[in-house]
Amino acid sequence: MPVRREPSDRSEQITQLVFGECYEVLQTQEKWIQIRNAPDDYEGWIDLKQHFAVTDGYFQEWQGTPHARSMDLVQTVSSHDAVTPIGLGSVLPFFDGMSIRVGEERLLYNGRASNPALPYRENTLQKIALQFLRAPYLWGGKSIFGIDCSGFVQQVYSVCGYQLRRDAYQQVEHGREVHFVSQTRPGDVAFFDNEEGRIVHVGLVLENQQIIHASGEVRLDQLDHHGIYNRERKRYSHKLRIIKRILPQ
Repeated sequence: MPVRREPSDRSEQITQLVFGECYEVLQTQEKWIQIRNAPDDYEGWIDLKQHFAVTDGYFQEWQGTPHARSMDLVQTVSSHDAVTPIGLGSVLPFFDGMSIRVGEERLLYNGRASNPALPYRENTLQKIALQFLRAPYLWGGKSIFGIDCSGFVQQVYSVCGYQLRRDAYQQVEHGREVHFVSQTRPGDVAFFDNEEGRIVHVGLVLENQQIIHASGEVRLDQLDHHGIYNRERKRYSHKLRIIKRILPQ
């Protein structure tokens, strides 16, 4: 579901809501609702027609519960009269191994799901990240059908049980610094700045100093102390600012 900067169809998409996410309504303006997304506190406007109301009790319970995430590229949830498609990284609220609970309704889910109770594993993050490979770039996107750089990093980490903020300049506040590219480990997060020094790009470090990031599409490139080197164009595409280690290794 698109979340826009202003209450207008012409306004830019600044993020998306994926299936299962819960949000707080801040205000209503004609056909638009201003919301704050519960996982990352991101604010924006959604179309009133796409709003699905739940009780305050459900919202509070949702906030206080770690939820599984879908690990299949595309899967479905179903009731007795409807089937809903969902994508990789979708939230599975109150998943019990067979079904989820959305509002007061139980929906069946029989795909692969993450287990938020299990400890983080380095190889899991790499496998999830590589599932997004070749997904097209989309400003504000958070799905395999269109995703931006920070949305990609946020979604991969959320499947692994760790919630990051939405934008790259917010994500850089997480974790501790890794001082040299040669000291990186798979799952470290690399940040890149522009000529003004603003953080404008982010990607995930993999083995052999490769980086997977959303730039035109989710792609693999080489990382060194200068930044991201694009072999196809034979030049650096992004200038390295800092590398952070967010999860324990």
